Amino acid sequence: MRVLRSALVGMITVAALGLGAPAALAAPTAPAPARLAADKPPYETWIRDVTAVTTQLSSYLDSRLPGGGKKAVVFDIDNTTLETAYNFGIPTPAIPPVLAAAKRAKQQGASIFFVTNRPYLLGLPTEDNLKRVGYAVDGLHLRPWFNFDPTEKVKTDARIAIEKQGYTIVANVGNNTWDLAGGHAERTFKLPDYDGALD
Repeated sequence: MRVLRSALVGMITVAALGLGAPAALAAPTAPAPARLAADKPPYETWIRDVTAVTTQLSSYLDSRLPGGGKKAVVFDIDNTTLETAYNFGIPTPAIPPVLAAAKRAKQQGASIFFVTNRPYLLGLPTEDNLKRVGYAVDGLHLRPWFNFDPTEKVKTDARIAIEKQGYTIVANVGNNTWDLAGGHAERTFKLPDYDGALD
């Protein structure tokens, strides 16, 4: 279900960007579940909770990144690096404390990778959005064409592919368990999802 929902969101986003999605797919016929809006905390609370995690992340990276070797930090996108649930737009804004942590990691020599469940079709607009709001993008991994694996496997496979390029993934950052499960990262940092309110 999550895969199909992501694909539908992707096609709707493509239509909004004018990239030629069929008109029949351009608008959903049913509203989003009411519980998402009801359970989502105020923006200020969310940013405070995110900052508590990024403070730990930055402290860890300050101690882990100095020294040699090819090191990478992996980030999820929606509600991890971009404010999708609060300020979806074109472009969708960066989450300030996460952007600051990513810039700090880049300044210390880490490569910045993004691993998302967004469909492959959204690669160009996604990369453009990330760059326009200030992120360095050393690599972007999306759900491959015609891939119906669980999200956890898609993301684990992406991290394995990054490791095969010779990188050590020193940190993996996401707001859902499927962003972080599966190993292939020295440490994981989970941002709040409020029991699925920020899917």
